[in-house]
Amino acid sequence: MKIATYNVNGINGRLPVLLRWLEAARPDAVCLQELKAPQEKFPEGAIRDAGYGAVWHGQKSWNGVAILARGCDPVETHRGLPGDPEDVQSRYIEAAVNGVLIGGLYLPNGNPKPGPKFDYKLKWMARFALRAAALVGLDEAVVLAGDYNVMPTDLDVYKPERWVDDALFAPEARAAYFKLLDQGWTDALRHLHPGETIYTFWDYFRNAYARNAGLRIDHLLLNAPAAKRLKAAEVDREVRGWEKTSDHAPVWVELSE
Repeated sequence: MKIATYNVNGINGRLPVLLRWLEAARPDAVCLQELKAPQEKFPEGAIRDAGYGAVWHGQKSWNGVAILARGCDPVETHRGLPGDPEDVQSRYIEAAVNGVLIGGLYLPNGNPKPGPKFDYKLKWMARFALRAAALVGLDEAVVLAGDYNVMPTDLDVYKPERWVDDALFAPEARAAYFKLLDQGWTDALRHLHPGETIYTFWDYFRNAYARNAGLRIDHLLLNAPAAKRLKAAEVDREVRGWEKTSDHAPVWVELSE
């Protein structure tokens, strides 16, 4: 089973890129982030014509998350992250697909730091950790996939010395990420590629993609039953080089049946 995450950076504006990738890669399930579309503007018809059912949590202008499933409809189990009824940002959705429980997330950026946006990021991560703790011990395979907006280590960022004041590389955010792993989650990409320089995001500016001046901020975390089934984890890096593409590339894992 192939499960992917992809920050599309505007699903309607990047729809041709998304459909091209879906046809080429044929993932069984996909978590999408940054839909940048209200609920009623999600391109459900085009996604279904491509062979995918979908559940989504839209939001006008920014945020928005979705889960796609090839050949079936995801069974939604949760919409929004518990713990703050006043939080109206669309950043979390959860669904079952072919026996795997998938949480799709778009973790807050947190810049500028310090400030209210960084405070919100850390509070959101604390709420997410509570949800993750409730899922990690399940007997079924669980995958938490999305744009975490965290570079866990120096290996995950081009020229880390330039990022010391950024919310994505803040010690507090990195510590919160490793507290997640301490619950029993496996960072799939890093688990299979220890020590390798692998990025999932390249800025549009300063020729970043051509220079491979990137960041690894898109992660798939697996609980123990999912980790036992892990066969492969890769980045479809070439998608970042397509015309009118997102600044992220799709990341995916393959689980044995």
